[in-house]
Amino acid sequence: MISVAASPWLILLCLAVGAGYAALLYSARAPWSKALNYGLAALRFVVVSFLCFLLLSPFLKTTTNTTEKPTVVLAVDNSQSVGLFTPPAVLGQAQTGLQQLAETMRGRGFEVETRTLGPGAGRPVPPDSVRFTAPATDLNGLLTGVRETYEGRNLAGVVLVSDGIVNQGQSPTYSEFNFPIYSVAVGDTLPKKDLSLPTLNYNRVAFSGNKFPIEAEITYDGFAGGTATVQLRENGRVLQTQRVRLPAGQRRTKTTFTVVAPAPGKRRYEVVVEPQAGELTTLNNSKFAYIEVVKGKLRVLLAGAAPHPDLKALRAAIQQNDNFDLVTYLPGISPLKSQDYDVAILHQLPARSGEGAEVLAQVRSRRIPALYIVGAQSDFNAYNNVGTGLTILPRGTQTDDVTPVLNPAFSRFTFEEEALRRFAAYPPAPVPFGDLRLGGGAEVALFQQVGRLRTQKPLLVFGGAGTQRQATLLTDGSWQWRLQEAVEHDDQPEAYDRLVIRTLQLLTQNANKKRLDVYPTQDAFSTQDDVTFGAETYNAIFERIYGQQITLTLTDEQKKTRTFSYTNSEDGAPLHLGTLPGGVYRYAARATLSGQAQQDQGELLIQEQQLEALEARADHNLLYQLARRSNSRLYYPQQFTQLTQDILKADYKPVIYSQEDLKDLINLKWLFFLILAFVTAEWATRKYSGGV
Repeated sequence: MISVAASPWLILLCLAVGAGYAALLYSARAPWSKALNYGLAALRFVVVSFLCFLLLSPFLKTTTNTTEKPTVVLAVDNSQSVGLFTPPAVLGQAQTGLQQLAETMRGRGFEVETRTLGPGAGRPVPPDSVRFTAPATDLNGLLTGVRETYEGRNLAGVVLVSDGIVNQGQSPTYSEFNFPIYSVAVGDTLPKKDLSLPTLNYNRVAFSGNKFPIEAEITYDGFAGGTATVQLRENGRVLQTQRVRLPAGQRRTKTTFTVVAPAPGKRRYEVVVEPQAGELTTLNNSKFAYIEVVKGKLRVLLAGAAPHPDLKALRAAIQQNDNFDLVTYLPGISPLKSQDYDVAILHQLPARSGEGAEVLAQVRSRRIPALYIVGAQSDFNAYNNVGTGLTILPRGTQTDDVTPVLNPAFSRFTFEEEALRRFAAYPPAPVPFGDLRLGGGAEVALFQQVGRLRTQKPLLVFGGAGTQRQATLLTDGSWQWRLQEAVEHDDQPEAYDRLVIRTLQLLTQNANKKRLDVYPTQDAFSTQDDVTFGAETYNAIFERIYGQQITLTLTDEQKKTRTFSYTNSEDGAPLHLGTLPGGVYRYAARATLSGQAQQDQGELLIQEQQLEALEARADHNLLYQLARRSNSRLYYPQQFTQLTQDILKADYKPVIYSQEDLKDLINLKWLFFLILAFVTAEWATRKYSGGV
């Protein structure tokens, strides 16, 4: 319909204008017939009246009706536990019932879609194509996904087919769902004879040469009063064997293996309960422990030119971490112990007074990675000769008061948003005022911020000459940062402590600067994760370069290799390897940089998860609660006919949505051509009849 936001008097005025114009033009005597004269006058009346009408901004209103059928979603728990522990006849009955339900619903005017667990949970699949292979069960995620997808739509209900076992995400009973849930219970609730290993308790990191425990928790049904044989293995080799009593009146017990940590590296140990006669399944009889064996505690030398509050702050930060063993040296106060230090912190050394020469000599001769902290007592000429990658040319004794700000281009370590907010609240600390020059290969981790102005002047720099990795912090006032943070955050100066620890970890990580650096983006992945690798490439003067072809080779514990090719890019996109079987992998990377062959290598840990084999007894009570909360009931596979009838009895109706569309009449192109045709017809008639 056509509507106009104007009074009828304006429309009558448009008609009057058209009539007046036609009368004025065609009232005089014309060289054509009277009938033709009336026709031309009518044509001019229509054109002028309609043009005036368009000036009133009329619009065309159209109404479109859309009918949406009610939708039934078949939410199928396609986890491994359903396939493993549901009797085949029951599972087959459930699949047939689903197929028949879908066909009946479609025949009665319903839309039917099937959703499953796993990566394809948001994509509808045919009921007969469901395979029970999902490695974990997150029913809450499945139902929440349905709720989000069908928000505001005509959702009749969800038919949930599951055994009720949840081993990932929260229980769906803690969530609210605004649609009926028709639960169909599969699986088996009867207890079966079974031995399983649900949990291993152990520390993820162990020091080489130290003893560490692996505690195994054993659950059992039907074997109470007997014993079980439990083994600790590595790469199929039995390391230890224990006979464990299974006390009557209980369902679980524990046993502990004590292991001596071998050489540094990633290790995978397997704890196995030997199968016994009559067990339901042996899939849950083993579990893996993943240990990273590291070198014994890193020895840190904290040396200062003189007593200073910085030394106390640094000592407190380091002692928060059990991986470091701290030794303090002050000339004339604490003697220098001759040890093999892994890293040194040199506070205002070299000093103008010449103090600490023996420490500097030891660091230089043994090529110990070092963190230099400069201050008022520093000898800048001697410091510049060390070759840290930074040259300091101070202007007298002038200083700037600055706070730290993270360099976003520095990727060796990162900080959480909370830590950056704490940095911004630090009080200003003094730094030398003058020229600061970076050498080749030096990287800035922190910049100086003066007031609210973020500068490009370095505050924390990583560099080094040859194979000795070094860092420089250009302030001896960082103790104020830790003190301020401790006061404001309940004696928890986590940002400052993390900055110190990560600096020491980076200095001790690798003394050799690598032109090819390939590394896993996580410490460990699970068998469900997409395994990703990062890569950094450098030219001869250690500037980042991109577009380099890198070949990565993975070797598993059975010496089977996989090879991948990758080109690194400026956007930092990682190399995606997909999912991998559990185990410890060795990786080797190769690339040709500026005509020179470069290599890197390391270890990758993939943790195997056996979630679906741990629990064999179905939890139909959970399914009952979900159904009852939505005013439905619990069904079994043989009751699909009753389920179909109950859905039909609910009498779900199609929903009709009406949508109005307003369009300005003046924007219709065909009206232009219609008016143009009228005007052209009038002009052509007048010309043909001798009036033009």
